[in-house]
Amino acid sequence: MENNLKSFLEIPYDKLEQLNLVAKDKREKKISLPELKKFYLDYLKTEKCLKAVTIGFSDIEGRFHMLDYDKKFFLHAYDNLTFDGSSIRGFSRQQESDLRLAIDWSSFWWLPSDVFGPGKVLMFAQITDAAGWPYPMDTRSVLKTFLDKIHEKNGWTVYAANEIEGFLVEGIDAEQTYDEKKGFRLISMGGYYHSLPKDLLRNFIDKTAEAQRAMGFENEKDHPEVAPSQFELNYSYSDALVAADQIQIYKLVCRQVARNMGMTATFLPKPIIGINGSGMHTNLSIFKKNTNLFYDHKNSGDLSTFAKNIVDRILTNASDICLLLNSSVNAYRRLDPHFEAPNEIKASAIDRGAMIRIPLHNKESARIEVRSVAPDANPYLVMYGLIRTGLEGPSAPEKNDKRPRVRYLPGDIQTAISQFRQSAYTDKLLGEEFKKKYLALKQTVADRSPAELGTKVKNGEVIFHHEVYNQMLWNEF
Repeated sequence: MENNLKSFLEIPYDKLEQLNLVAKDKREKKISLPELKKFYLDYLKTEKCLKAVTIGFSDIEGRFHMLDYDKKFFLHAYDNLTFDGSSIRGFSRQQESDLRLAIDWSSFWWLPSDVFGPGKVLMFAQITDAAGWPYPMDTRSVLKTFLDKIHEKNGWTVYAANEIEGFLVEGIDAEQTYDEKKGFRLISMGGYYHSLPKDLLRNFIDKTAEAQRAMGFENEKDHPEVAPSQFELNYSYSDALVAADQIQIYKLVCRQVARNMGMTATFLPKPIIGINGSGMHTNLSIFKKNTNLFYDHKNSGDLSTFAKNIVDRILTNASDICLLLNSSVNAYRRLDPHFEAPNEIKASAIDRGAMIRIPLHNKESARIEVRSVAPDANPYLVMYGLIRTGLEGPSAPEKNDKRPRVRYLPGDIQTAISQFRQSAYTDKLLGEEFKKKYLALKQTVADRSPAELGTKVKNGEVIFHHEVYNQMLWNEF
């Protein structure tokens, strides 16, 4: 009886894919924002079965936040949407709490109703202060501003593709209810490529892949990873800003699909000791119109001098920006050389212990793969930190020793915090206010966890994690 009373929009998956691919094409062609605004406003006004518009934004640590606006209210007030910034960690103080949400009309997504609920669409917002100026703690705006700058100045478009691993574990809210004496319970004992076709992990992967495909991700492959209960779903590259948005959507979809199945998808980098951890390998390339600037068949390895200089700058500043790429206490458990850990500050075509890998490539696919990124890092800070460092970071000094000592990334968050704090380069990269707030958040969580990682995943590194904590957990300390 109840279903007969509701006529909220529920679009079949094949039609969803068509709609989202058209929206993706508009983004790639860089259709002007006024034109996109008119198009989507007309759609929202015309589509009678929509009930709400979901607006998404991320905090300074990368946690994804969503607000649902009634469609009629949104159409009336889309240019004056406000929220309480003092309730978001790292944002405004209580006495100056009001912030605005400025809609990015290029970021329109039609949603699968069995994952997000019927009658909704999703858009991302840029955060502004009360006067309408870009809010300096909004990492999405920081990334977008830099990408726009290099595109306008040089005609460059940065593309990114991310390989995001996670674990599927037993129970709903398994992170919030974590008990270090019991640990997480795996739901599959399979492994790389050979999990059974209909086991729980494979069912989860199939459902998630279907939702991704419907959202226009243009899937490439999906499979169980090396460790039991570990998964990875790969999809096509995009403009770096869209790629960062897709990371947020990817993790959100994984978490909701898992919850629908009575389980938890976790993106803790090392939730279980003794098996491989999870990474977020980040592939980057830069194009000028249709030319891949990372390719040069006259150079060794067919990699251009331009690309090699980017690699050198990232490696030179690797320790300084490590806290951006590995931003949690738990992330430093993954940088363990016994489990294919990419903790060596070097580049290699074959060595999986290298921080940067140069994959086999042709003229179109020439790229670099930064392997040391953790899946719980803020994707906007990851993109911004890597791209700007590669283009503008300090270069390595001249080497007199032809047998350089092997350098490693920090082995714990306290060391990473110290190197980040002392770095003059991160002052330039992030600005004094942002760096101060980011450091304060990271230090607070680090201080709530034992200094030594030890051989057991501790309660503190899970329940105080920036993607896990809630008000009740935070106040238990």
